[in-house]
Amino acid sequence: MQMTIRQIAMSSLAALYISVACLNISFAWASPSTVEPNTASLNFTVTGDLKQGGLLIGQLDAGSTIYYKDRPLPVTADGRFIIGLDRDAPSLISLKIISADQSSSKLHELKVAPRDYAIQRIEGVAKQYVSPDPAQVKRSRKESAMVRAARKQQRQQKDFLDGFIWPAKGPISGVFGSQRVYNGEPRRPHYGVDVAAPVGTPVIAPAAGLVTLAEPDLFFSGGTLIVDHGHGLSSTFLHLSKLLVAPGDTVEQGDAIAEIGATGRVTGPHLDWRMNWTHGKHSVRIDPQLLVAVNGNEKK
Repeated sequence: MQMTIRQIAMSSLAALYISVACLNISFAWASPSTVEPNTASLNFTVTGDLKQGGLLIGQLDAGSTIYYKDRPLPVTADGRFIIGLDRDAPSLISLKIISADQSSSKLHELKVAPRDYAIQRIEGVAKQYVSPDPAQVKRSRKESAMVRAARKQQRQQKDFLDGFIWPAKGPISGVFGSQRVYNGEPRRPHYGVDVAAPVGTPVIAPAAGLVTLAEPDLFFSGGTLIVDHGHGLSSTFLHLSKLLVAPGDTVEQGDAIAEIGATGRVTGPHLDWRMNWTHGKHSVRIDPQLLVAVNGNEKK
């Protein structure tokens, strides 16, 4: 039976549809997923005060790497790490996480809340009180270098994970971040929290750690003690009248380590407790008061 031109055209079109369908099927069969899906996890959590002067404690999946300021952070075997935020930390910080198998990475940006600090402006102050003697400056610079060296240790211990308690009891007489301006010239901010108490009042370790410095008579800070809590985090205690531990000693939280005094450049007996976090060449001051219970320093 002869086919009309219309029938021939319809038959050819049907054959074309079948060819295309077969072609599509062959593409599907010829292109299976030959690359394993990326199952590397980049989970990331952080706790702590996300504000200037705060200490952040983070959690990664074990084996992952985290970078801050282009340097890897020390990470515990179970993925814990810390980041200290300076008194004048920027409003945004960036963290880069790389998976354990190096197959993927992710950038995290964290917003840092600003803080208002107490600024005291004083005019008419005599020059001798705001311009230190050159010999004193030379001595203080040498002592500052010694203190910085004691804070540079990067011990892998994770004493900081057990939390912090107040090292002394007494009224708060000075707060972190406050600053005086003499005759229009800003002085160094106060980087610790002051606890007022009589000479001889016990000072205890706020957390476990290793004693890295114990000096009875520094020019500005008098009796000075530093305890390293691991991963670059340390506590410094100033103006002490008596030191009860020595460099190399290991202390536990609550151990007696010193006694409050009025040594160095002070106007009365008190403990100045400071905390630093060192990461490579960066050393920042954090607010100890953010790590302890509110009113936990009050006498019972």
